[in-house]
Order: sequence, then C-alpha cells, then structure tokens
Amino acid sequence: MKCPKSLVFAAIGAGLLAACEQTAPPETYSEPGGEMTSTDMDADAGDVQSGETKLATLFDCVREEGGLLLAAHRGGPAPGYPENAIETLDHALSSAAFVMEVDIAESRDGTLFLMHDRTLGRTTSGSGAVADTDWAAIASLDLVDNEGTVTDFNPPTLDAALDWAVENDAILELDRKETTSFRKIVSAVRDAGATSNVILITYNDDQARQVAKLAPEMMMTAGIGGPQHEAELLESGIDPDNLIAWTGTSTPVPGKWKALAGKGIESAFGTLGRPGERLDDQYWADDDPSEYSELARGGLTMLATDEPYRLARADGWIGTAQDIARKECMGDFRD
Repeated sequence: MKCPKSLVFAAIGAGLLAACEQTAPPETYSEPGGEMTSTDMDADAGDVQSGETKLATLFDCVREEGGLLLAAHRGGPAPGYPENAIETLDHALSSAAFVMEVDIAESRDGTLFLMHDRTLGRTTSGSGAVADTDWAAIASLDLVDNEGTVTDFNPPTLDAALDWAVENDAILELDRKETTSFRKIVSAVRDAGATSNVILITYNDDQARQVAKLAPEMMMTAGIGGPQHEAELLESGIDPDNLIAWTGTSTPVPGKWKALAGKGIESAFGTLGRPGERLDDQYWADDDPSEYSELARGGLTMLATDEPYRLARADGWIGTAQDIARKECMGDFRD
C-alpha cells in the first residue's frame, strides 16, 4: 500500500528472510467457502476503480506505526454471546477488537445472513441444512453460545451486520460460505455503503483474482507464497493497496512480514483453530502470553484470534501495539 507522507515508518522486528522464499501459499484458518460459480467467474467491476481507500489508509498507518489490529474469529463469541451475532459484535467492539471475522451464508430463498456451519443444529435452536431452509424460519431461531446455552439473540442478515459496521466504524472480515457467491456479497456491501468497513477473505489464487476483478475498491486477504507467487498475483490484477497477505496459523514468519512491509503490503497471521491445538491455547498454557508480543514486535499487522478478550487486556509489546493502532490510527479512521 502507498505510505501517507505524514506518517513515519516504524522499524519493525527482523527475522529469517529465508522465510520469504517459501513457494506454497500458506494455510487458511477456516475451511474454504466452496468452489467459484460461473456467475462469479464472469463478473466484473464495471466502472468501479481500485485505489487508496479509507480502510487501506488505516492499515498503512498500523503497519507504519508498528501497531497491531486484533481480528475476533467468528465475531468474538463468549459465554452468553454466540458466534455471528450482532450482540456479540457489539460486545467484542466495546471490549476487545475493531475487526470481527464473520461467516456469510445464504438461505434457500436468497437471504444473506451470518452463519458458519452448513447446518443449523450447532449454533441455533433449529436443525436442518442452511441451503434447504427459508429465511423466515431461520430468522425465528434462537442462537446458541459455545457453551450450549440458548440465548435470546437471532441470526442476523448480512445487511444488518453491514449497517452495524458502518454505524459503529467497525471492520468486518467476510468469510464466504459455499451457499452464496462473492457477487452477491459485494453487491450487499456496496448497497450498504460499507466498502471501507469490509475485508473479503479468499482461499486460493482464483478467488483472489476474482475478488480483485469484481471488487477492486475493497480490501482482501490472500495467501502469498514466495516472491514469484507474490509477483504472479500482483501481475494478475490484484492491487497491493488493497491486499493483506495471509500467512497461516502454524509458524510465525517475521522475516516474511518485514519483507512484505518493505513493499507496502500488510501481513495477517492466525493463532486460532482447533481447541487444544491452536496457538492461542499453546501461548496461554503457562499464563505467560509473551509469544504474542513477539508476533507484534515481528511486524505483524493483523492477528486473527479466538482469544480477543484476553489479548485486549494483555501487557507487554502486544498491548503496546494495540494501543498504537487505537491511538495513532483508529482515530483518523473514525473521523
């Protein structure tokens, strides 16, 4: 991304530059949202142009000032707050994170709404396949938190979530599920005037290229392997101003983060995943989450986590990096 002249580039931690030479794209932190449809692959952006946006400028600032944004996985669920609920987004925004990752599905009759699973049984009071259920039936269900407690909250539409993000100056990472398409999601984002409040998640090169063609004005995450893979993606039409490099969930690569930062590209990494195996659990096992500080010191720009609330209260460099993002960068974004 382009660097605003008013900001001073903060030197960020070094690492093994050899990490940048990996050739395979990094792993993802959620299952892919299905194959691209023919409608998606034929879509184009019409008169919409890419370029530096309000959201891109925010990420520039976070990278250049040495800050860190937390991204709350599935909206930041907590006891009494189920995943992918507006009420949970409110709770996370007020106490943990500015960025919330949410999942976008489509009902049988064409309504886009927040839902992770293919079926309704785990996270709602209902049952059956999402793709086989009309929105009126889904909208009447109660959401269930991760402890199995039925709440008074209902599944929200994507439109409602986008309106909430615009009203609250929040950022939503949108994870497309197999029941819907990027075209429909992008259309909803534009209709809501939320292009500066959204990051689109992609899982492979085809999806990244498609999103770049369909929504050149929107930010995306995309897996980047070595320099040759990076060059191929950029040559295919992906705008580096709107690109956040996804670098996996298993092994931090500070050398890669620094190398990408030198080209004006931010990096994201995830400590989330399967309970008991994810880095979130490993880092907190000894009640000394200093490993997170090493991520922040190593030049990471966005951290996707299942522990946003604990991290929001953490000390050390991880806390300092979050303060930098809030105090130096989020103010301008919210003006």
